Amino acid sequence: MEMPKPTDAHRKMEAMVGEWRGEERIHPSPWDPAGGIATARVSNRLALDGFAVVQDYEQDRGAGVNFRGHGVLRYDAAAGEYAFHWFDSSGMPPGEFRGPFDGDVLTVTHRGPQGHARAIFDFGTAGRYLYRMEVSGDGEAWHPFLEGEYTREG
Repeated sequence: MEMPKPTDAHRKMEAMVGEWRGEERIHPSPWDPAGGIATARVSNRLALDGFAVVQDYEQDRGAGVNFRGHGVLRYDAAAGEYAFHWFDSSGMPPGEFRGPFDGDVLTVTHRGPQGHARAIFDFGTAGRYLYRMEVSGDGEAWHPFLEGEYTREG
């Protein structure tokens, strides 16, 4: 039996692969009333013969790493969309974000106990990507939570 091969939809995920570092702006919110600036390191690697990307994330706000996350991105062919499974050190349950690539931009949304969240990854410029996390109580009115710009280090 011949094993399945990654499709063009799977290959779109390769834009994430690499070692990245960047500055983040955390907007004031109930979780962080003051907001602030952070530095992040993101390591993304292909996994499962190109069917997934595994992400490890660390955020530093000047006194060492204060937040860690681990994600797995895969293409769900049956649903025709991407699924990003997210685990982090906040103590919240894991989340699943889903959505499409539109050109070079992946937008995935999640609804959980704390409301709605939307993650936007923009890979439109070689060697860097922009990231934005937005939150919403109702899934209609969105507010910025975090914005980052990352440069490929490797």
